[in-house]
Amino acid sequence: MNLSELRPADGSKQSDNFRRGRGHGSGNGKTAGKGHKGQKARSGAPRIGFEGGQMPLYRRIPKRGFTNINSKEIVAINVNVLNRFDDGAVVTVESLMEVGIIKNPKDGVKILGNGELTKKLDVKVNAFSASAIEKIQALGGNAEVV
Repeated sequence: MNLSELRPADGSKQSDNFRRGRGHGSGNGKTAGKGHKGQKARSGAPRIGFEGGQMPLYRRIPKRGFTNINSKEIVAINVNVLNRFDDGAVVTVESLMEVGIIKNPKDGVKILGNGELTKKLDVKVNAFSASAIEKIQALGGNAEVV
């Protein structure tokens, strides 16, 4: 089998530009595939989700809370993870991604103060906790908000 010989399975593709209601000789005349009588056979059939006057499912289920459109998704990293870098290294969001500490920075990266830091680092990320700044500066490093 070659790439040029690939084609859809028999019967899997159907044309949607089929002319309905154009006489019985077309094979889809008279009721035009809508069956006989009933609400769905007529024009003005009800909208999606309509349950014949019964309270629809989307209104029966309780609504909880809301989603703040201004919220930001911040990736949090603890100080002890930064020990993977060499002494005196410059730590940025890009370098964190290269090492594999984070995969997707989303809306920003914040360094938290859990754990111990053993190396002097120059850290440049979006945010720091107060304890993280203390620990970075205690070893002579620099914590800079980008």
